[in-house]
Amino acid sequence: MAKWGEGDPRWIVEERPDATNVNNWHWTEKNASYWSKDKLAELLTNIEVSDSRGTCKIVEMTSCEGEASANNRKAKLIFFYEWVIELKWQGEPDDSDETIEGKVEIPNLSEEHDPSDVDVTVTVSSKGDKAEALKELMRNKGTKIIRERLEAYISALKKEFSQGMILPTKSDSINQVKSTGKTTVNYKQSPLNGSSGDKAPSLVKVDTTSITQAETFKCTAEEFYRALTVQEMVQAFSQSSCVVEAQNGGRFELFGGNVSGSFVELIPDKKIRMRWRFGSWPQGHYSDVTIDIEQKADCTEVTLTQEGVPQGEADRTRDGWQRHYWDSMKRTFGFGAILF
Repeated sequence: MAKWGEGDPRWIVEERPDATNVNNWHWTEKNASYWSKDKLAELLTNIEVSDSRGTCKIVEMTSCEGEASANNRKAKLIFFYEWVIELKWQGEPDDSDETIEGKVEIPNLSEEHDPSDVDVTVTVSSKGDKAEALKELMRNKGTKIIRERLEAYISALKKEFSQGMILPTKSDSINQVKSTGKTTVNYKQSPLNGSSGDKAPSLVKVDTTSITQAETFKCTAEEFYRALTVQEMVQAFSQSSCVVEAQNGGRFELFGGNVSGSFVELIPDKKIRMRWRFGSWPQGHYSDVTIDIEQKADCTEVTLTQEGVPQGEADRTRDGWQRHYWDSMKRTFGFGAILF
């Protein structure tokens, strides 16, 4: 097994700010399947249409089979997706309280078809004139909106999900450190304590608990530290725009403002201490997070200690670290791969 820093010089970490892909040259793939299922459910449920015949509404995505991925080759993004989708709709005739149900089937959503050409089949489970009238209402008006939402999904896959896939070169990283820069993030949360426009911490008593996690990553301590402190790398694994001011007292904001806080102490490749909160926590309440980083012979061991987590939020917080930080970092940067 090669030691850190040895081997082909094209793969030496110091020449790769993204720690995995020199100048975006090699083919990298990012699984978009889980994200796509959530996005399609968000876009396709609660579609409602009405006219003189009555009202129809899509109430559930009952099935979504397929896969999607985003790929980077030589700084060019390529997308693959193929889905078979089934939706459940309900309707009420204008002159009756009767509930009529049916299905919408989308058998061929893929990169090979324009959204306007995707098949959308509407069926109804009941019989009679009123049922047929509502089926035609959903077919005529609902189909148009469904195709618009499918187009919105494709647009989000290309613009939202793929953010951060084309990673900075070494020169880009150096320029970012030297430049003051500007940000276009739209903040959803109140300013953090210590910044302009602060609000006083909440005086509401919050019962808290602590959580601890230990995780192993197949990377160097330097690579792991950079993944949490270099904005482009945080953006890559969080799959969204973010703010990362990696200095003592600097603030951070991830996942559309759902996670925010400030850095308390930064010891490169050794330790990260933060004041950290979920957006849903009581106003002004922060937890204290310490991430200890220890370089081993063939991996990096990380221990997270978080104190001040509101009672009832521990499981959600623990799951958030695992899924949205550790697992996502391993998928995005290959930190879960075996090193040879």
